[in-house]
Amino acid sequence: MRIQQENIKTLVERKANAKLGGGQKRIDAQHEKGKLTARERIALLLDEGSFEEFDMFVQHRCTNFGLDKQHFDGDGVVTGHGTISGRPVYIFAQDFTVSGGSLSKTMSEKICKVMDMARQNGAPCIGLNDSGGARIQEGIDALAGYGEIFERNILSSGVVPQISGIFGPCAGGACYSPALTDFTLMIKNTSYMFLTGPAVVKSVTGEEVTQEELGGASVHATKSGVAHFAAENEQEGLDTIKELLSYIPQNNMEEAPVVPTNDPYNRVDDLLNEIVPDNPNKAYDMSQVIRSIVDDGKFFEIHKDFAKNIIVGFAHMNGRSVGVVANQPKFLAGVLDINASRKAARFVRFCDSFNIPLVTLVDVPGFLCGTQQEYGAIITNGAKLLYAYGEATVPKVTVTLRKSYGGSHIVMSCKQLRGDINYAWPSAQMAVMGADGAVNVLYAKDLKAVEDPEEKAKVRAEKKAEYEELFNNPYQAAQKGYIDDVIEPRNTRFRVIRALEQLRGKRQDIPAKKHDNLPL
Repeated sequence: MRIQQENIKTLVERKANAKLGGGQKRIDAQHEKGKLTARERIALLLDEGSFEEFDMFVQHRCTNFGLDKQHFDGDGVVTGHGTISGRPVYIFAQDFTVSGGSLSKTMSEKICKVMDMARQNGAPCIGLNDSGGARIQEGIDALAGYGEIFERNILSSGVVPQISGIFGPCAGGACYSPALTDFTLMIKNTSYMFLTGPAVVKSVTGEEVTQEELGGASVHATKSGVAHFAAENEQEGLDTIKELLSYIPQNNMEEAPVVPTNDPYNRVDDLLNEIVPDNPNKAYDMSQVIRSIVDDGKFFEIHKDFAKNIIVGFAHMNGRSVGVVANQPKFLAGVLDINASRKAARFVRFCDSFNIPLVTLVDVPGFLCGTQQEYGAIITNGAKLLYAYGEATVPKVTVTLRKSYGGSHIVMSCKQLRGDINYAWPSAQMAVMGADGAVNVLYAKDLKAVEDPEEKAKVRAEKKAEYEELFNNPYQAAQKGYIDDVIEPRNTRFRVIRALEQLRGKRQDIPAKKHDNLPL
């Protein structure tokens, strides 16, 4: 009996030591930087008392450079499973207090274990990154560990949701795991991501740049689009992950949870009848339209500060999750450019992977022109969005509010890309181009033949009026069946919800293939 008690005492002591990571001194140093520890983050993210830890006693196996004399239980990452709002999740959180969170082979094995379990058991996998990169002392073993993690990211893609939280450094090859996951969140001023740091940049290019300027949260949330969210602090970041999970299913075989609402499905909003200006060149705020039609006016925006000319995010309609994609006339007139196309395409593909219906609100004058866009492959990037909509088999409901011109009309979930229900407001304009451009093409000879400036202006106005009468309304498209109905704006919520209910049993297949070859 005495030996058993001693064994239990040893177990308790060893677990207590493991929970201290690299020790109290390093924990204090982490706190002085305004950062939480790995275990503190897990405790705030998961339901209280739900965390079950795996591999607490794993230690590295490296004997190089004196590491055989330095061991910590857990070896720099905390792994396990728990629940968020009662729903199972798997999680790993890198522990910066142990060797700077650097990745060893055994660390990678711990991470791969929970990733495999998440995929096999059909639950989201959350990674909280806070690491100095590969453990240099382990050489190729550390690199092999990264490769194993990346392969799991790829195998899990489209099977279970993968979310990355960047709560400290994430540099070099380590960046590729978050890039392979579905959503990436960063913390302002305390997290950064880059393939090569400021010192290397300076030695190679001569450019002087700080860590924040090179790969901080604000940079990746506004310029590169690598980060979907930039939180003010760690608590806000963890709360954002919780909210994100509330809109998405556990895996690709399930639907997202239904959220009860007291918001009537047939609620009307007279504001929508007046929101589109009479002047077609005048802007309005599309986010007002979104909040007007979704449950309780609640919209969870993704990539809020990146490519603001298009809006993507999650909402509920009649209690069920939907993905919303909408052009934003307030920014660049809602035009599609490289970044907007990439942003929306990635979001559409996520929704299609996880059975989330798509609601698309259209007011798009075209693709952005110019050498910068053409040299940057706007053709290929625009094709990504076209491909994503055409490939998607989830219910797709499209509402055209105003402009829908040229190639951008096709790209925004038109009927020919297997849009299920396509509505239009009476203010909708569907044509190859706007009236001014069309008159210049269609009546170029007529205008050239008129020498008197006043007469030419009169002819131009007449031809423009003819063109607008023909195309500045939705009825040409409705006559041909490209639009299923022209609806009164105030009824948009009711009509979209009813369309989604109708489509709940939708079944649509794609031709058998190994995989697609989308335009990357």
